[in-house]
Amino acid sequence: MEQNSTQSLTKPKHALLGLQILLTAFGATVLVPLLTGLDPNVALFGAGVGTLVFQLITRREIPIFLGSSFAFIPAMIFGVKNWGIPATLSGLAASGMVYMLLSLVVKWRGPQFFQKILPPIVTGPVIMLIGLMLAPVAVNMAAGKSGDGQIQLVPHTPAIIIALTALFGTILLLFKGPKSWRPASIIFGVVCGYISALLLGQVSFAQVASAAWVQLPNFTLPVFDWRAIVFIVPVAIAPAIEHFGDIMAIGEVTGKNYLEKPGLQRTLMGDGIASTFSSMLGGPPNTTYSEVTGAVAMMKIYDPRIMTFAAIFAIVFSFCGKLGALLQTVPVPAMGGLLLLLFGNIAVVGINLITHAKDSLMTTRSMAVISLSLVAGLGGMEFRLADFSMKGVGLAALVGCLANLLLPKESESKE
Repeated sequence: MEQNSTQSLTKPKHALLGLQILLTAFGATVLVPLLTGLDPNVALFGAGVGTLVFQLITRREIPIFLGSSFAFIPAMIFGVKNWGIPATLSGLAASGMVYMLLSLVVKWRGPQFFQKILPPIVTGPVIMLIGLMLAPVAVNMAAGKSGDGQIQLVPHTPAIIIALTALFGTILLLFKGPKSWRPASIIFGVVCGYISALLLGQVSFAQVASAAWVQLPNFTLPVFDWRAIVFIVPVAIAPAIEHFGDIMAIGEVTGKNYLEKPGLQRTLMGDGIASTFSSMLGGPPNTTYSEVTGAVAMMKIYDPRIMTFAAIFAIVFSFCGKLGALLQTVPVPAMGGLLLLLFGNIAVVGINLITHAKDSLMTTRSMAVISLSLVAGLGGMEFRLADFSMKGVGLAALVGCLANLLLPKESESKE
């Protein structure tokens, strides 16, 4: 009944709901480029076009929006610092090809094979590490410092006030606000932090005044760098699993099995092409947004045409120069306050994924796979060969995969 009722929506209502969807995903979509030094307008453009590409490949059957992926933040920060933005973009573009390769594997062997080679004991620790390794970045930014803690951008006392205001604003709307508004808690938190920063004199509008109303996003082409590619590509394992979960989640909301129709191979291919396209222009890779799934569940309107309008709005907004300049005036502590919560949430998602393997979690084999992956990531382990090096989330993902494939599968009882 609900599904049929969406067909009676008028185009203005589709457009209005599409704008609401974009606002739900807006905060997270622009937060990733602001954290990593990329252009937020390019991220919006990539998300909009990426969503349309995804809809084309999946025959516009799934009500989902693609936005900036948090999973790549650690690798992006490291890559931009060590090799620069163009080189890092080559690694991000290549990571989208991992999705495409997995799509072909799924088409060949079926979704069950995908789950077999990347079980929760491999993917859970990787997702945990993304959140845990970003924890120092959140703390530094909340204290008014740059992500690496080396530069004090905002004095400590006002920074703490701004960060706490942003954090409490987010928590207030998330727990006490109307259900229809809760997906916008990130934006609300940013606004609260922004207002407190204005009152404390920590915002400058000079770049906003000089920006044009209409201008091209700051597109940046990638420059091939095999070090960045090898470093970033393994990270794609985590968002690929996140993609699998998101497709299952939206299927549960709408009562449809999207793993069969249009098929996991199509959704992975759509996500991969969208991510590579965005990165080829200077934006972060895309991922299917669980925030949007939550908004769809609350609205109980499952028409994919709403996402088409959301994508169009994202593309239109990406050409507003003043919007991009305004986003870059958001004070660092306001973002840091939000990240204290968001990065912790990523770690919890990983923990939850691991618990799905509870029947075998305490076997020697499972403990070995999880332990090796976590220690490789958190311990600062680095694999180096000549000019090539791998560390962090990428190395942890590789270690987890190899351990899962090489350790013998033996029947063990719980200890």
